[in-house]
Amino acid sequence: MPALALSLALCALQMWPAVVGGPPQQRFAVLDKHWPLRLTKIQNFAWQNCGPPSDPAVIRSLSISPDPVSIPGDVTVSVAAATTVALTSPLKGEVVLEKKIGEMWIKVPCVQDLGSCTYKDLCAILDQAIPPGQPCPEPLQSYDIPCHCPFRAGSYNLPSSTFYIPTLDLPPMLTNGDYKFQVMLSNGDQQLGCLRLSLSLHSESRWYW
Repeated sequence: MPALALSLALCALQMWPAVVGGPPQQRFAVLDKHWPLRLTKIQNFAWQNCGPPSDPAVIRSLSISPDPVSIPGDVTVSVAAATTVALTSPLKGEVVLEKKIGEMWIKVPCVQDLGSCTYKDLCAILDQAIPPGQPCPEPLQSYDIPCHCPFRAGSYNLPSSTFYIPTLDLPPMLTNGDYKFQVMLSNGDQQLGCLRLSLSLHSESRWYW
């Protein structure tokens, strides 16, 4: 692993090692040996906050390099975010994923919790990725960034940090092309933040590898 509210950025940061680089028991089921496409490149990354100025949680800066990111390979990430309220369970994340087809943007449906899905509690997802009681993965621990709810009000900063992305297979609904990804974070009736990302995926048939 939803512009993005602080918790969404933190979720992305904390899921990243678990999804693509952590021990097998900490990864989500995003790899499937039957998926025919292997991701080789991510490029044209861009982001923006998409909520109103009144949103309590915002991303102040976010960078990913190099562009393109070759997979497998290293990616360097830095992020600064802030929230004026504590972010507590249940944190609902509403994801809208769209793919560009010609001049149109087509919504990608939710299939097996991937695509345009609603997640009732991102805090619970974090607990599944990193079981409570385990140390937060590096470099989060070194920079005092928590990996479980609640996230206290304040600022969070991750200086440039490098992660290794191993070989990844893509689910059938994700193929070569341009994508837009929006995540809205809320708790009850209160909208907390919104992040919009755009990127391009390049893949090759895994049967040729």
